Amino acid sequence: MLDLFLSILCSSLIFVVFKLFDTYRVATFHAIVANYLTALLTGLALYGGSLGPSELPQQPWLAGAAILGGIFILIFNLMARTSQRLGVSVASIATKMSLVIPVIAGLLLYGEHLSAMKVLGILMALVAVYFASLKNEKFRFSRRALYLPFFVFLGSGVIDTSIKYLQATQVPEAEYPIFSATIFGFAALTGLGVLLLRSPADLLRWRPANLLGGIVLGVPNYFSIYFLLRALQHGGLNSASVFTLNNVTIVMLTTLLGILLFRETMSPKNWMGVALAVLSIVVISLF
Repeated sequence: MLDLFLSILCSSLIFVVFKLFDTYRVATFHAIVANYLTALLTGLALYGGSLGPSELPQQPWLAGAAILGGIFILIFNLMARTSQRLGVSVASIATKMSLVIPVIAGLLLYGEHLSAMKVLGILMALVAVYFASLKNEKFRFSRRALYLPFFVFLGSGVIDTSIKYLQATQVPEAEYPIFSATIFGFAALTGLGVLLLRSPADLLRWRPANLLGGIVLGVPNYFSIYFLLRALQHGGLNSASVFTLNNVTIVMLTTLLGILLFRETMSPKNWMGVALAVLSIVVISLF
């Protein structure tokens, strides 16, 4: 449970750092690329194993890490477009509702069993995510743009499911640091490629604020994945419970941090979502 708590805490810190980007006028995409480079270096610094660069291409998880790195950048851009065209709430709900994909995968791929109370807890968590994510904004629905939240939902679920699959079948616990670092390394390469294709001059626009923002973001980003891998490795909770607790607690904690740190307002529906989140955590944990 400690590893799960640390993963949730690191994921919630990412939210705080993103909010500070606006305050300090950080260019988000540049900071995202710098964040992936920072996460790569963090993983390399923490890895104390014997796996050398020449042995990396032979690892069974390398292809999966490369694909995940590309998906990270793709989903980030889809989330940004969803927020701009349909609203922040739609993007947030689509991202966190994706927990149903790894939950179903756990049942089908690993033969995990969910008691009636755990199913109730997961359903409450989904409702909690919906209400806690609602903001006082008008949804600018466009039929042409409805594919955006669908692919955000699908991509976020694929990321969680892939991480669980690779952790369960291909990545030894001793290689978690280098595996996590490799994912972020491929994400950084993809991001640099996007910058190069978009405008070669963008590669030279590395203001100190962008680099510092990327460094501050990269450390908790790395540990959010690293501790999630460790949480999935322990047998106390199955993957369905881990992903549900992870997603719903992040929503609850980031909502409360928004109130405490940024004076965000909460509607009655938001408070109902937080209350349901607490209740779902209790049900899933106890049963």
